[in-house]
Amino acid sequence: MAILYALVARGSVVLAEFSTTSTNANTVARQILEKIPGNDDSHVSYSQDRYIFHVKRTDGLTVLCMADDTAGRRIPFAFLEDIHQRFVKTYGRAVLTAQAYGMNEEFSRVLSQQIDYYSNDPNADRMNRLKGEMSQVRNVMIDNIDKVLERGDRLELLVDKTTHMQGNTFRFRKQARRFKSTVWWRNVKLTVALIVLLLIIIYVVVAIVCHGPTLPSCRK
Repeated sequence: MAILYALVARGSVVLAEFSTTSTNANTVARQILEKIPGNDDSHVSYSQDRYIFHVKRTDGLTVLCMADDTAGRRIPFAFLEDIHQRFVKTYGRAVLTAQAYGMNEEFSRVLSQQIDYYSNDPNADRMNRLKGEMSQVRNVMIDNIDKVLERGDRLELLVDKTTHMQGNTFRFRKQARRFKSTVWWRNVKLTVALIVLLLIIIYVVVAIVCHGPTLPSCRK
């Protein structure tokens, strides 16, 4: 799965979050929230091992996700933009005074659905390509997380690779079943076509034989 974890926060106050696997990404994410410099709107990415934390901050609202480094930047930032719009549209000015995890019960389900969509549905990237890459994403530099977190504060990112591998295995099995079904239907269609062709040949042969001059018994 390309995106493994996501949260929405006001400053360092987490309002909603969701994780697809067992990980301490939430702890690392909180450190990032506390250490991000300045208060201006920004789009930044920080790498740790083979995972990257992508951050979008707009009008004091921060949306963050952790993704595989193979996911690139276009899909994670399209996801962050989508989540930001959904969150603001749903809660409006309530985000300014909401308590920690005040929207988690409801919005964590939205995070789950959109993580699955942007990680597994080819249409997510296809639609984003049609819209064109966001200009701000083109200029995002990926810094190592050590540049944000002081070395003494740095925590090792722990991800349950077993769960991650199980997700990959599930997708592989799903694709295999789909391919098997396609091959089966192709064989059925070919078999039906051959049977029809054979029946036509038999009909033609019988018609020729029955109307031939050597078999008067076939005539009325």
